[in-house]
Amino acid sequence: MALMVANVSTNPVMDTNLRERRRYRSWPEALKREIVAATFEPGASVAAVALRYEVNANQVFTWRRRFGPSGIDVIAPGLMPVVLTGEAAPLAASISPDDRIEIELAGGYRVRVGGDAAAAMLRRVLDVLERR
Repeated sequence: MALMVANVSTNPVMDTNLRERRRYRSWPEALKREIVAATFEPGASVAAVALRYEVNANQVFTWRRRFGPSGIDVIAPGLMPVVLTGEAAPLAASISPDDRIEIELAGGYRVRVGGDAAAAMLRRVLDVLERR
């Protein structure tokens, strides 16, 4: 299915009389709803629709909140339920107490850590050295 994009001028609908300069344009509610509906079509972008109708994209987002589905913007963040099934995979390979790493920090500090070191303790040590 091809998406057809055409430029739509709002000049015939809008009051564009140049003799009377208006500070703000007055948009008919039916046109606002038409523009909002166009933004919810599959593959549509608000910026492209706004450009097509010669409207500022920020104005379209305001109209989407007012006239969109359930009065809210569908791209608002939200939470989704998560269901865990089965057993969790181990987070890391097992580390033996004999394993050691060496960390060199700025300022000439060097930290040697054994495999049996607690992660919380190591984090505290690194935080203290980082502040120096």
